[in-house]
Amino acid sequence: MKTRTEWRTRKVLHAVDGDPELIDEEYRVDIPVPPRDWDHIVHNGVTAIAITLTAVSIAWSTVSAGALLDRAAPAAAAYPAALAYDAAWITCMGLEWLARHDPDRARAPRRAGYVALILAMAAIAADGYLAGGMATAAAGAAISAIAKGLWHLVLNHTALPLPERDRAWLKARRGKLGARMAIAAQQRQLLRLQGQYDALAAAYGQAAPDSPDTDQDTEPGQQDSLSGPARRMILARAESFPNTTEEEIAEHLAGHGITVTPDTVRTVLDSRSDDTVRPLRPTITDTVKKAVQSGLDADKDREEILSAVRAAHGTQVPRDTVVRILNRIKGRAS
Repeated sequence: MKTRTEWRTRKVLHAVDGDPELIDEEYRVDIPVPPRDWDHIVHNGVTAIAITLTAVSIAWSTVSAGALLDRAAPAAAAYPAALAYDAAWITCMGLEWLARHDPDRARAPRRAGYVALILAMAAIAADGYLAGGMATAAAGAAISAIAKGLWHLVLNHTALPLPERDRAWLKARRGKLGARMAIAAQQRQLLRLQGQYDALAAAYGQAAPDSPDTDQDTEPGQQDSLSGPARRMILARAESFPNTTEEEIAEHLAGHGITVTPDTVRTVLDSRSDDTVRPLRPTITDTVKKAVQSGLDADKDREEILSAVRAAHGTQVPRDTVVRILNRIKGRAS
């Protein structure tokens, strides 16, 4: 048995004058060397030969088919186009290798590869016949056939067959995972479309399809005579711009040819619900009313009311908006 020597280091205890210390010590180890794997060496050699012959085949078919096409087209276009002949059967061979465990899937690229090989050999043979006769045509066309045949043998040797039940299991599992991937891709597209629609609806004051468009989401006493589009526009405007007032929503709808009063807008906003009927969030009007109900005077304490509104809805709330709401509240009280 062959061995190879390897030097290693280990810690040993060594004492000088009775004072011990751990020191490094080198020692030799004889490691068995496994015999040469001639199967692996031969396989690598055959694969290298196949790759080399493939490169030769590509070069030869490009020169031959390019010379043939050069008779009808410029060389700059003829020779790059000639690459398609061998590139086609090499691509099909790669697809056949990827599907080596599924004979049904490997059948199509295998047949397409042979068709592409025949076309490449025909182009090479035609150029060889025009240049030197039948012998040149046969010898030139055989190069691609040899390269293809060698790869066929290499693939058959490497692609070990699977039992029938294992192939069936792989096919079933591949189908399930493929279906999940397809559904996930379609769902991703649907989400993208939904996002585009939501952005469009928000930009033009329209509501999503699941927004309430009938009076079924309102409590008794809160019914209104608005049409579905008008209700959707009110709800979409309120959700897109939470700090807007009923008057501003009414003005927005008036710009689209829909006439509503601020009280009607208020009724629609109060009717929106999910599981229970409640406003999604307090409006500026709600905050102003709450401030007045807490004891602040609508005339004397306007600054305090404005501060409370801006604290709840942001500093961008205009002073004129709060003043209009206070005037409306005073008008109702009188």
